[in-house]
This record gives sequence, C-alpha cells and structure tokens, in this order.
Amino acid sequence: MPDVFSKAKRSEVMSRIRSHGNKDTEQRLAAVFRAHGITGWRRQVRLRLEKTSSHPGGAVRPDFVFRLQKLAVFVDGCFWHGCPEHFRRPQTRQKFWDAKIARNQARDAAVTRALRRKGWRVLRLWEHELAVKREKRLVARLLRLLSGGGVME
Repeated sequence: MPDVFSKAKRSEVMSRIRSHGNKDTEQRLAAVFRAHGITGWRRQVRLRLEKTSSHPGGAVRPDFVFRLQKLAVFVDGCFWHGCPEHFRRPQTRQKFWDAKIARNQARDAAVTRALRRKGWRVLRLWEHELAVKREKRLVARLLRLLSGGGVME
C-alpha cells in the first residue's frame, strides 16, 4: 500500500517523533507508576557504561531508573524496535528499514548486556504492554521486580 502522505509530509511527521518524553510510552508508564503508588523512580538518568566489543561505551539513559533496586526500565516502541507482534515493515525503502530496526535491536541487546555486567537488572517493555487492558498484569510484574523477586526478561 502506498504512503498516504507526500515525501515532505512524511518527513515532517517522522521528525516530530521524539526519543524521550513520548506521551504513549514514557508518560503513560509514569502515569501508571503514580496511579499505583510506585515510587523511587527517576527519568532520563545517565548511567555510565564501559567500552566493550559490543557497546561503544559512554552513557545510556534508560526511560526510568530505580536506583535503590538497581533496576533500569526501557519502554521500546513497537515500530522502532521491531516488536514481533506489531511491527509492520514499511512498503518503501525496505532495505533501509530492515537495517535500521536491526541496528536498534542490536544496540538494545548491547546496552542490556552492558548494564547487567555492571550489576543492573534491566526490564524492557513493549509499547503495547502499556495498554489499559494490560495494566493490572504490568503493575503486578513491576511490583514483583521492585520487591526483589521475579526473573528479568
């Protein structure tokens, strides 16, 4: 199916997508935290990573950090991170998009490994897991992890 927007309009639409502060992901999860009295989190905290063969080093900013529990939470957008349930490959520039999504997934995996080596637990949530109908399950999972139980995915 061809794009409904012109190239210029599509470029404008895509340029408005931000890497943090997104209403459907980060702000939604912050609202879930507040609604259920989950405290102790901070947003966009820089965590230093050492350089390895799979990660260039420097700093990473998880969407949420629980310092006391040493838990880093990332909310991955279904499109940008290639969700197995919801990702739909664009019909145009497919090689570009395949490479882009593969790079994002490789970076996500490298960041997760690097944080775990530093003793952090890492929770990666898909955007679709923030749906209201899934909230009860999400909150139970978060509370289990924050209390020290549960296995990280």
